[in-house]
Amino acid sequence: MTEKILIEKNGAVTTIIINRPAVRNALDREATTALGEALQAFERDDSARVAVLWGAGGSFCAGADLKELASGVEYDAWAGVDGPLSKPARKPVIAAIAGHACAGGLGLALWCDIRVAEESASFAVLSRRWGVPMSDGTTVRLPRLIGTSQALDMLLTARMVTAREAMQMGLATRVVPDGSARDAAESLAATMATFPQIAMNSDRESVYKQEGHGIHDALALEAELAEQAKRIEAKAGAARFSAGSGRHGAVA
Repeated sequence: MTEKILIEKNGAVTTIIINRPAVRNALDREATTALGEALQAFERDDSARVAVLWGAGGSFCAGADLKELASGVEYDAWAGVDGPLSKPARKPVIAAIAGHACAGGLGLALWCDIRVAEESASFAVLSRRWGVPMSDGTTVRLPRLIGTSQALDMLLTARMVTAREAMQMGLATRVVPDGSARDAAESLAATMATFPQIAMNSDRESVYKQEGHGIHDALALEAELAEQAKRIEAKAGAARFSAGSGRHGAVA
């Protein structure tokens, strides 16, 4: 694995680090390929249950490496239709966001399931200033997440959105003190890794797959996806609850 992308494992939690702090973790072709490979390795690893995506040096990701683009290198979208991240991962991924999540970096954050942002973090489509279009899923995922009106405001004006505003519009999931996004995301990931995994991941899959379906078809899909968890996890979980686990807010 190239040093531009680092992988650290702690039990069931895998932390994937974009390691180009000198360019605010902008992704060149090499880093993009390595990031895709790291996430695919996480998906194949049966011992890994939740991933955290973090940028070294105080910035999440500034998007594509514009200096590389200026040199004539063709840009490959990583979260667009043909990119390595064109589909959601099979397991949860949490973005730990410090500093900037800009342009393609915003697209990368949107690809994640949960976004934990530090108080001074910001989100923007700054590539608007340089004529670089969004091709990493941002024009699709952003309006689905925060609504068309607010998405257009970000996409057309290049304005910076603070972490608190991002939280209010549903772009950021949680806001934490500066310097703590990685720890907070890893702690959350460790908690999620303790849950029965079939039910958690089938619920997650239903959320993604219900897009575009009418209510009847979406409910039928939910029921189909829940079957395995009902057979394998639900009865045992109900027995633990009945035996006293979970009382007074305790996690079984």
